[in-house]
Amino acid sequence: MPDQQDISYIINHLGEDHASYFNAIAPPIIQTSNFVFETVDDLRKAFEDEMGGYLYSRGLNPTVDILRRKLAALDGAEDALVFNNGAAAIFAGVVANVKAGDHVLSVQHPYTWTAHLFDKILSRFGVTVTYADGSDTAAFLSHVKPNTTFIYLESPNSWWLDIQDLRAIADFAKPKGIVTMIDNTYCTPIYQRTIDFGIDIAMQTATKYIGGHSDTLGGVLTGSSEMMRKIFLSEYLCAGNGIQPFNAWLLLRGLRTLPARLDRITQSTLKVLEFLKTVPQVESLIFPLDSSFSQYELAKRQMKGASGLISFYIKAENIESIEKFCNSLKAFRMAVSWGGHESLIIPKCAGIKQSEFDVNNPTHRLIRLYIGLEEPDFLINDLSKGFSGV
Repeated sequence: MPDQQDISYIINHLGEDHASYFNAIAPPIIQTSNFVFETVDDLRKAFEDEMGGYLYSRGLNPTVDILRRKLAALDGAEDALVFNNGAAAIFAGVVANVKAGDHVLSVQHPYTWTAHLFDKILSRFGVTVTYADGSDTAAFLSHVKPNTTFIYLESPNSWWLDIQDLRAIADFAKPKGIVTMIDNTYCTPIYQRTIDFGIDIAMQTATKYIGGHSDTLGGVLTGSSEMMRKIFLSEYLCAGNGIQPFNAWLLLRGLRTLPARLDRITQSTLKVLEFLKTVPQVESLIFPLDSSFSQYELAKRQMKGASGLISFYIKAENIESIEKFCNSLKAFRMAVSWGGHESLIIPKCAGIKQSEFDVNNPTHRLIRLYIGLEEPDFLINDLSKGFSGV
């Protein structure tokens, strides 16, 4: 984990050359599709190695490159690629490393579009997947088969906040030539540097904490230069999912305040967490760095912080009570995603029909909060009023 001075250098200085753009503090948006060449030989060299310079902004772009360098350094990785959104980054990282007949081992309950990729797309090409509980490392790895070539992790998961022993899984996979990839969106490299544990590919949905303002989408892959080049020359260029210069500029802007925002969000989250512990209507809480968390010791070893997501099971006899609670909140907006300035709530029962609700199924009573940048007392007061109606 880099110290604060290193983080400050990476975020504010690395990759920037102010003299090349009129000494402007903020790097410009190089909003161009194309780049010109003085000679045929220069153009020939660009054709021979599109990752070695600027040919066409579907590939590399100067504004995007500043962001790439910073994101790779924050992760302690050799290189990075930036995509239009997180789903595109996941797609490229997975597809680049599997072929027909391969088997993928994935944590259970991955991000919706990750599961869609495994179940609906790769299955058409003879790739099989096994979903397993990653909290028990030995049991999880027991699902590895002779044709397993890829292990997909989310640590923490964005609903149940399950975590995996990253070093143990990486140590198991590397000698066998199995590629490991993790969705590290929850922590960001500020709170968890997964490359340091031996994971091959680290992914983040930059839409969330990196952007931080709920006004742009983005996805990131970091890893070795060899791995990023492999993905760049195939899935990245072929699918055309690279981020656009303006969106990269917005992510650069968000990156400037990432540590400060995470600090603020974390402190507010801990206050909201302590409040929720006093609420009779809360059956149980899920937060990785709370001592009640089933994997607390592992979380402390792997994670520097846990930031803004809290899940909890609400005591409710029917779905109407849960909906009443969620609908009554004013400070918390109801929406998917997280990582912006605004606090959010999403109930798991929104994904089922009211007639399917089962009070004895804890998942149907699961609610996720995201704590944003508002004053914690403002959020606690809103929650208190909402709980009073349940």
